[in-house]
Amino acid sequence: MKSTATKAPSPSFVTPQRVLEQEAQALIHLSNNLDDHFTQAIELIKQRQITGGRVIVSGMGKSGHIGAKIAATLASTGTPAFFVHPGEASHGDLGMITEKDTVLALSHSGEAKELGDIIAYTNRFNIPLLALTGCPNSSLAKAATLILNTHVTEEACPLKKAPTTSALVTLAFGHALAITLMEEKGFAVEDYAILHPGGKLGAQMKTVADLMAKGDELPLIGHNDTMDSAIVEMTQKNLGCVGVTDDSGALVGIITDGDLKRLMQADFLSQKAQEVMAKNPLTLSPDMPAVQALHHMQHNKKNRQVTAFFIVNEDSTPLGLLHIHHCLAAGVI
Repeated sequence: MKSTATKAPSPSFVTPQRVLEQEAQALIHLSNNLDDHFTQAIELIKQRQITGGRVIVSGMGKSGHIGAKIAATLASTGTPAFFVHPGEASHGDLGMITEKDTVLALSHSGEAKELGDIIAYTNRFNIPLLALTGCPNSSLAKAATLILNTHVTEEACPLKKAPTTSALVTLAFGHALAITLMEEKGFAVEDYAILHPGGKLGAQMKTVADLMAKGDELPLIGHNDTMDSAIVEMTQKNLGCVGVTDDSGALVGIITDGDLKRLMQADFLSQKAQEVMAKNPLTLSPDMPAVQALHHMQHNKKNRQVTAFFIVNEDSTPLGLLHIHHCLAAGVI
């Protein structure tokens, strides 16, 4: 029997455009109406962090979800922070909050009853309370040390009930706090790398020194050593090449497994390394980002793909060897 069901009409683009434009306007309004409380909040957090204070973020429902993201962003950009659920706080997790900390409480209405115990705790122990709320006359705001106003005229939800515009504005305000604190303390890419060692992001932040072979792993011979020694060293270290050093220990050349194939002849094994080596090999510094080193391997001044670079210090003493396989194994692409 043929179905009589009708196909659902395609959604109009009126609704998503209205939502996006309304929320964008709310962010512009927030930006244009920042007051001195924002600056005071930044200074307060900075000063208390000096003595070991952290930012404790709390909120209920959708505010809690937003709060957890804000706490994560603060922590990952150099401001120690974590999220405390207000329900759990009432059953022992208040002990996670110390007198050195600053509490950032989120509630659009400012009337979330679940925050009551945290508010009372901050008042009892004189812990600064920052109220991130859309209602500056609310109970939360009246109890706060500083009010961070995230007022919106209406939600994007057609019922004007679901936290949509207000949630976005609250999240953006939290990002503004985190990034301002990040810039204020001069949080650099090196600091960021320390806090993001895992995943693809961490891989892209690694330096040559993090990945290179070094110490006993390093394939090196002297310039007067013969090629039979070079082959043994290259085979044992299994990095596809061997570095050649002069009497002072400086790197003066390199011999690759490709050189062995091209130059092999009857008296090859008795030749000295300095007679076979390619002079002035390409080198890198240990503090170069690994992703940049990989680019040099693929696009270098000799216009050919290089699979390994020696790493040297100022006097050309070898410190390590970075092979393309080190980059690939670490996820550097």
